[in-house]
Amino acid sequence: MTRVHRSALLLALLLALPSTVRSDDGEPTMENEKAPIPEPHRFVTHHTGTFGGRTVRYTATAGETYLRDDDGKPTASVFTFAYDEDGLEDPTTRPVTFVWNGGPGSASVWLHMGTFGPRRVVVPSDASDDGAPPYPVEENTATILDVTDLVFVDPVGTGFSRPLGEHEGKEFWGLDEDASSIAQLIRLWVTENGRWASPKYLLGESFGTTRAAAVAGYLESGREDMSLNGLVLISQALDYTGSTPEPDNILAFVSYLPTMAATARYHGRVAEPGTDLESFLAEVRRFATDEYAPALLMGSDLPAERRAEIAERLAAYTGLSREYVERADLKVLAWRFLKELLRDEGVAIGRLDGRYEGDDIDDTDVEPDGDPSSYGIDGAFNAAFHDYIRRELDVDMEGRPYHVSGGVESWNWRTVPEGGYWEPSYVDTAPALARAMRRNPELRVMVANGYYDFATPFFDAEITFRRHGIATDRVEMHYYEAGHMMYIHDPSRQRLMDDVRRFYGESSTP
Repeated sequence: MTRVHRSALLLALLLALPSTVRSDDGEPTMENEKAPIPEPHRFVTHHTGTFGGRTVRYTATAGETYLRDDDGKPTASVFTFAYDEDGLEDPTTRPVTFVWNGGPGSASVWLHMGTFGPRRVVVPSDASDDGAPPYPVEENTATILDVTDLVFVDPVGTGFSRPLGEHEGKEFWGLDEDASSIAQLIRLWVTENGRWASPKYLLGESFGTTRAAAVAGYLESGREDMSLNGLVLISQALDYTGSTPEPDNILAFVSYLPTMAATARYHGRVAEPGTDLESFLAEVRRFATDEYAPALLMGSDLPAERRAEIAERLAAYTGLSREYVERADLKVLAWRFLKELLRDEGVAIGRLDGRYEGDDIDDTDVEPDGDPSSYGIDGAFNAAFHDYIRRELDVDMEGRPYHVSGGVESWNWRTVPEGGYWEPSYVDTAPALARAMRRNPELRVMVANGYYDFATPFFDAEITFRRHGIATDRVEMHYYEAGHMMYIHDPSRQRLMDDVRRFYGESSTP
């Protein structure tokens, strides 16, 4: 045998042998053997703060809950940050609220550090950029920890949450899959913490409201029926028809018009804005439904004289030129509006919050290059959160990265099993909420809307809640002079927390 052949044989034998690697607990294991799933991480600290004018002693528990299959085997780790009041004679009388953001693919950082956690990062309230670190973090005296325990949830693929063993993210990354996993997480959490008798709330933002409605449907049915006391929906996104601006989607042109008008007014592009913002927007709403929608439905049959009248009104409300409105065939796409409104100043405005302005490289493009209301705050939120959980909550995940956003891929929007008939349609979890409210006559809902929000327009919220059989007598609508994350505008944050605290007081009263 030649030296080459002997070397090749030796290499083949070496490759065939199992090599040793280190498992999560540091013990050696064979590479072709599956490393054992470690025990869930858990970090417990104790704190005192003043919230809503009351001093609260509370325990912060940051850690994993393992979702399990029917055989009891772990399928995924869901990381939560729970804040529970200490010293209660009967903890079951105290409400507990499960809080999450949206995406899909976003961790709960924004609601956690923006307004509902015991600490909050302070960003400029006037829609200016957050700048470079350090960023101020302060005790969040306005949060509702005085009236409810809080559990911030990071769904699988976000934050520190991951699939376990042989399971994959796609098992959890879908409209139904996500709702099912979060419903399981909630049932596990209340069981492990002895909170089945407690009043329960769901609080979500953006896609988190899509999730909240779907989760409510899962909880109000199934093998372990769990009734809820209330849902807080921040920047609701239940029916995506009215929040998806596309050339062939007539409803979205109607639902976005009041947001365009509010934003144009904010930037001084409305010549005669009226006496106040609310009165002005009431006028725009009437025009949108009574005149603009019928004109869009008539299409090319719209008489020329009437077409000219509609174009003139649209230009007046949106701050755009009449020539632009006519070239757009009376249909101004929201994403193009963000670039067009202040084009003469060489700036684009924000999608999440139309108050923000960004300086794009290409001033001739039809849509903005990025969102200044997103990149204008994310540095502060990321830095403050990572510093907070390490220094104050003692969280050390041994190098596991925390996915603030983007950890979720290949989302499944189908609502029927693979292979079943399914004609693609807009996402819509409003019927799930409607059914949950009919099955539970005490379930109440609060909806928080930002006037300058181009992700989930406020008029779409009104249209959605009017047309899906939802019990609107148990729904509260609130409005704020800010955007999608209205809590980064300080006056709106204060009003939001007052409104939420009042909602809890009313919905928890026997």
